[in-house]
Amino acid sequence: MSHDIGHDHTLKPMQQLVVLAVVVLLGGQALGQGTASGAPAKPPDAAKNPWAYNLTVDGYIIPNDQSYVDPVFTADRNWLHLEARYNYENLHTGSLWAGYNFSAGKKLVLDVTPMIGGVFGRTAGIAPGCEASLTYKKVQLSISNEYVIDTTHKAGNFYYSWPQLTYSPLKWFRVGLVAQRTKAFHTSLDVQRGFLVGISHKKWEFTTYIFNAGFTDPTVVLEAGVSF
Repeated sequence: MSHDIGHDHTLKPMQQLVVLAVVVLLGGQALGQGTASGAPAKPPDAAKNPWAYNLTVDGYIIPNDQSYVDPVFTADRNWLHLEARYNYENLHTGSLWAGYNFSAGKKLVLDVTPMIGGVFGRTAGIAPGCEASLTYKKVQLSISNEYVIDTTHKAGNFYYSWPQLTYSPLKWFRVGLVAQRTKAFHTSLDVQRGFLVGISHKKWEFTTYIFNAGFTDPTVVLEAGVSF
């Protein structure tokens, strides 16, 4: 199914990505100065660098359709979570997010970040969302989801979701099951489903996702992430 590209009178993709990253960095420095003192324990170097950053880039290889790149940049300080995305809610669409981190449990750990985001570009609107994970030893169940309220076309409202279940037999290796409901690309399946294989080394993570194998032509997602 085509993506109805049209003529977008917006910044080029790389220009929009740069703008997103700059806004998040500046917003994080300003908002983080007033964070609460009762935050979860931080690593030893937290006093030198209280911010934790992560950049993840997903490359979607879609059969018979437009392949694309989906970058996500996050910045966290204590309870404060800031995030910038591009090509996530839709193609040629960016979003900026702010949320609140909290965690509970020791052996069974629950991490939840409720968020609110502004969406702009091909799709424009506001979006309440949440990222959450439940971890027990080597098993983790997580979900990233949101409901986009399109302020230009009511018919454009939609729910996005990415749940996944992973098992890590080794500290650096994980496998799992994954699903995705998205507007950025379409197949004959409303919900994409598949499996993942991932490895990590120091601050780097690499994951391969394969969706819809055995159901229709498979979609492959190659993901690279770095924390700093």
